[in-house]
Amino acid sequence: MFKAPRGAADVLPSEQRYWRYIESNAVAQCSLYGYHRIDTPIFEDAGLFVRTIGQGTDIVEKETYTFQDRGESLLTLRPEGTAPVCRAYIEHGMHNQPQPVKLYYFSSIFRYERPQSGRYREHHQFGYEAIGEADPALDAEVIDMAWQLYGSLGLTGLSLVLNSIGCRECRPRYLETLKRYYSEHLPQVCPDCRVRYEKNPLRLLDCKQESCQPVAGAAPRTADYLCAECSNHFASLQKYLGALGIALQVNHRLVRGLDYYTRTVFEVQPQEEGAQSTIGGGGRYDGLIQELGGQPTPAVGFATGIERIVLNLKRQNVEPPRTPSPSVFIASLGEAARSESVGIAGALRKSGIGALQGLGGKSLKAQLRQADAWGASFTIILGDDELRQGVVLIRDMKGGEQRSVPKDKLVAELGQLKMA
Repeated sequence: MFKAPRGAADVLPSEQRYWRYIESNAVAQCSLYGYHRIDTPIFEDAGLFVRTIGQGTDIVEKETYTFQDRGESLLTLRPEGTAPVCRAYIEHGMHNQPQPVKLYYFSSIFRYERPQSGRYREHHQFGYEAIGEADPALDAEVIDMAWQLYGSLGLTGLSLVLNSIGCRECRPRYLETLKRYYSEHLPQVCPDCRVRYEKNPLRLLDCKQESCQPVAGAAPRTADYLCAECSNHFASLQKYLGALGIALQVNHRLVRGLDYYTRTVFEVQPQEEGAQSTIGGGGRYDGLIQELGGQPTPAVGFATGIERIVLNLKRQNVEPPRTPSPSVFIASLGEAARSESVGIAGALRKSGIGALQGLGGKSLKAQLRQADAWGASFTIILGDDELRQGVVLIRDMKGGEQRSVPKDKLVAELGQLKMA
C-alpha cells in the first residue's frame, strides 16, 4: 500500500477550513497594506539558493532537494520564499516600478529535515516582501502586518522577539570578537558548533543543544558592535513599534537561519516551547538584490508556516468558520424521477442554491438518512405521483413538515425558505 512520503502530509477536507481561513485573512491583510500576489516556480537554479542562503548553512549543505534534470541543469526545490521573489524582482525590472514594491505569496517549501510536530519536509508558507526602501518605518509596518494577521485569526499569547545583527560594515568586527570568544570554549560546544565556528559563526548563537547554552548565553552581544547607522535604525524601529502598541522582547541571540539577513531580525513565538515554537519570522536583507546581480536595493520581509498556524489554532481552540454544505437534497424514486431530478439540481445550482442528488436507486428512507448526514436543510422528494401532477414535495429536515410546490415555483419557494 502506498503512503504519503515521510515528512509530507495530505490536507484532508476536514482540515481545509483552517487553511482557507488563514488564506482569506492573509489576503485581507495584504489588501490593507498594499501587497500584490506573486507566484514563482516550485524549483529554481540551484545556484540561486547557494548564493543567497549561504554555502555554510545547514539548509544548503543538508536540507535541500537538489537534482539534475535531463538538460543537465542543476535545480533545487524551493527551500525558502524570499530568494525566488528577489530573482523575479530583478528579472522583470520591478526596480522601475514605484518603490517599495510589495509582494506576497503562498508557497510549498521543501527541506530535508527530521519530521516532527509543526515541521515537515514539504511545508507551506505565507510570506511577503517589501523591496526598495531602507526606512525602519517599513520594518515596523512589516512586523505590524504579521501581528495583525495573527490577531485577525484569533491567536493570543504571542511574543515578538527582536534583534539587530548589523550590516556588512559593522558585522565583521562583531564576528571577529565572537570567534575570539568561542575559540576559548570550543571543547565545551557540540560538534555542529565547531563546524559553525569555521563556516558560519553567527549561527553559534542559535544552537539549541543544551551543552551549548551557557557558552552562547555569555557571548558578546550584537547590539554592542553596531555602527551608528545600524544603531539608529534599531532604536527607530523600537520607537515605531511602540507607537503601534506592539510589545517586544530584545533577544541578543536571535540571528535567524539564513545568511542574507542584515540589521533587523524578528520572530513571533507562541507560549509553547520546542522546535516548532517559532510561528513566523523575518527581517531585513539589504544586500540580497545586489548579490543576485541587481542594483543595491534595501528590502525587508516576513514568512509564516501554515502548518504551524493550524497547530496553534487547534491548541488555542480557535474554530474557523465551517464551509457551508449544500442546503438542499433531492430524493428521487424511479428512473423517470431520477432523470427529472438531474434537471432540477442544475436549475437550483444556476440560481445559487447548493443541491445534492440521491444516487444509486436507494429507498426513500435511505435517501432521507443521507440528506440528514449531509446536513441538508430541505429535501425535495420526487416520485411518479409528483411527476404526473407537475409538483415536488419540500421536506423541512428539522421540523419534519413537508408540502407540495409546483415545480416551476420551486426556485422561488426555496429562496424564500432560505431567507426566512
